[in-house]
Amino acid sequence: MTRANSDLAFVPLGGTGEIGMNLNLYRCGEAWLAVDCGIGFGGAANPEVDIMLPDPAFIAERRDRLVGLVLTHAHEDHLGGVAHLWRSLRCPVFATPFAASVLRRKLGEAQLISEVPLRVIPPGGSFTLEPFRLQFINMAHSIPEAQALVIRTHVGTVLHTGDWKLDPDPLVGGRTDEAALAKLGEEGVLAMICDSTNALVEGHSGSEADVREAMTALVRSLRGRVAVTCFASNVARLETIALAAQAAGRTVALVGRSLRNIDAAARECGYLKEVPPFATEDEAADIPDDNLLLIVTGSQGEPRSALARIALDQHPRIELGEGDTVVFSSRVIPGNERAIITVQDNLVRRGVRLMTDADHMIHVSGHPARDELRRLYRLVRPPVAVPVHGEWRHLTAHAELAQAAGIGSVLLEDGDILNLAPGRVEVVDSAPVGRLVLDGNRLVPMTGGVMGARRRMLFNGVAIASIAVDEAGRLRGRPRLTAPGLFETEDPEMLRIADEMAESVADLPAPIRRDDATLQEAAKTALRRALGKRLQKRPLVDVLLLRI
Repeated sequence: MTRANSDLAFVPLGGTGEIGMNLNLYRCGEAWLAVDCGIGFGGAANPEVDIMLPDPAFIAERRDRLVGLVLTHAHEDHLGGVAHLWRSLRCPVFATPFAASVLRRKLGEAQLISEVPLRVIPPGGSFTLEPFRLQFINMAHSIPEAQALVIRTHVGTVLHTGDWKLDPDPLVGGRTDEAALAKLGEEGVLAMICDSTNALVEGHSGSEADVREAMTALVRSLRGRVAVTCFASNVARLETIALAAQAAGRTVALVGRSLRNIDAAARECGYLKEVPPFATEDEAADIPDDNLLLIVTGSQGEPRSALARIALDQHPRIELGEGDTVVFSSRVIPGNERAIITVQDNLVRRGVRLMTDADHMIHVSGHPARDELRRLYRLVRPPVAVPVHGEWRHLTAHAELAQAAGIGSVLLEDGDILNLAPGRVEVVDSAPVGRLVLDGNRLVPMTGGVMGARRRMLFNGVAIASIAVDEAGRLRGRPRLTAPGLFETEDPEMLRIADEMAESVADLPAPIRRDDATLQEAAKTALRRALGKRLQKRPLVDVLLLRI
């Protein structure tokens, strides 16, 4: 058997040892297959960052052998990076109708809709990207059409679960296809690459049907304006909230762009048939408070979200105050605790009553708890478990659960190259990995100079001096200094720093003062030294040099 189809390997470039930024690779011989391409968020650990993406450089160098990118579902951490990274990959993209509908809107915004070859595969469908023979298996999740991916090759089969749960009544979308999973177990697999998000949670994740029953009773009991915030992509939850509002005689308005996009994609694919069209933000102003329910983006405290702006009374059309209620129909993603508390505090300050899943049955997770993981292992019976999609505490708990079920496990981190066949399932090498930051409409390295400077400015401030010198390098006038985040505009200390910097520049040897680049660096050093003495900090400094 030649190298073209003699071995199989798995390489996560993102999403293993972290939550978000999923980008997974499979290699069979010389051919590569990508599974998912998502984003992550900066959070408290990276306050200078809004959106992060996995660095695709490793696979971009091999894109001539990349047969395709398969998307397991339409969540941002699995699909949100496509529009930003596709130009590095240049391969066909495969998705179910709902994921394709969500992706088309993103590609349109990125002016890529005519460039990306997007192929729609029905849920549960099969397709071939030689040498990979691929099959979707329906999985319940908190978004329609989530799919596990069966990857068959000449040397064996792997199950990549994607995100999933076992929900007997998911309301929107089908249940997990346990019969197909059991059949796969009979066929045999080399390994199962599996979601670890709730590996620390005992029991069962719960059913969307239970949320619908509780939400209906809760909304009926409330007076005043009611706002519900949830993950925008949870179409079943949107339907639940809308039907609960309808039962209470309330009209529903959507507040937030991502909600409107998901609503359009869902209706395009035949979902939300029982829900009348949602009102707009402008129309909400004319609806009596007791007859209005708002579904609002911002459940994770995102500072520019609709809910965050409403909480600060900065939204152009929507207000909440005394006598109104905000229902958080969502869980707290690790790292977002402080941001959510800030939004909740701002709402309470305005007299708004809060309700969360700590007090009411208004949220269930879309990921499997430990009993569901055990059930999946009994169905598929893989010899090896490969936990992914989680932080290290989740991966370790998942591996221990698999081992307790008599299944071997391998713990990976981003960049590990895992041999799946032939021979032992083990890490054999590593690939370079990294993170990119979406900065406006460009991508910059997380560890590069731009973001390094951003972090220094965030924590240590920035100081910029302007100096004018003659041809001989003699100062003409006092340097002008600005230091936002370090000194008030009229602080006399800035004049003293400018004078100290001027003395240092005047004492420089004549050859240094005649060369622009050398003089500029020497002036930066003088400014840095003067600031350090007074502030015990190392702010980012720059000097603008004008030779007259």
